Amino acid sequence: MEIFPDLELVQWLWVIFAALLIGVSKTGISGLLTLVIPILAAVFGGKASTGIILPMLIVGDVFALFYYKHNAKREDILKLLPWTFMGLIFGLIIGGYINDEQFKSLIALSVLLCLFLLIYFEKKSDQLKIPDKTWLHASVGILSGFTSMIGNAAGPIFSVYLLAKGVDKVNFLGMTAWFFFIVNVTKLPMQVFIWHNITVQTFVLTGIMIPFIGIGAVFGAFIIKRINEKAFRYLIIVMTAIVSVKLFF
Repeated sequence: MEIFPDLELVQWLWVIFAALLIGVSKTGISGLLTLVIPILAAVFGGKASTGIILPMLIVGDVFALFYYKHNAKREDILKLLPWTFMGLIFGLIIGGYINDEQFKSLIALSVLLCLFLLIYFEKKSDQLKIPDKTWLHASVGILSGFTSMIGNAAGPIFSVYLLAKGVDKVNFLGMTAWFFFIVNVTKLPMQVFIWHNITVQTFVLTGIMIPFIGIGAVFGAFIIKRINEKAFRYLIIVMTAIVSVKLFF
């Protein structure tokens, strides 16, 4: 193939698999997205992989909005966004000064932090109360923005926030769709014009992957209706645990 001619067949298969997972994660099991991070990092490298994945994530967000655009509490999203934009800028600056190995390490540390938060919430969910305080919105927003910019790894942090607030399954997916669509579109010009890790080739690769993202999205919307709330939370935790181990190898 002329696009990314240095890629071998096995690498193309991994990219296709990642595209399918993006689709499933956006409309179904959101924790699956964390598996995409080490897959594409292994194929393209740490920083380059964030540029490869971002346009595909935006396509996945569009599919998610098609299914869940009416299922979202806008006020909860709006409280986080100003702080999230601050986190994006912080991640943009840090990402410009570190090498690829340090980039991968930051991604790994971000995912491990998310894993800790998920497990802690699961064990303390009966006692844990989410206060409607500015410091909480600031903490979640900045951390989500930073980890999203560094490695598209903010999903588990946002998941903990929503699960702790007692958001049901469908609203969970709707709020996730809107939040990350806004965040990912905001990141796009930053990575095109500042990090320079999104090119014409990147967009062409995304175009090739759209059918696979779409297939994954349809499958995700189908399977989520057959998963109960408790199993849904456990799947998020298990997926995050798997990727936290894989990122170190």
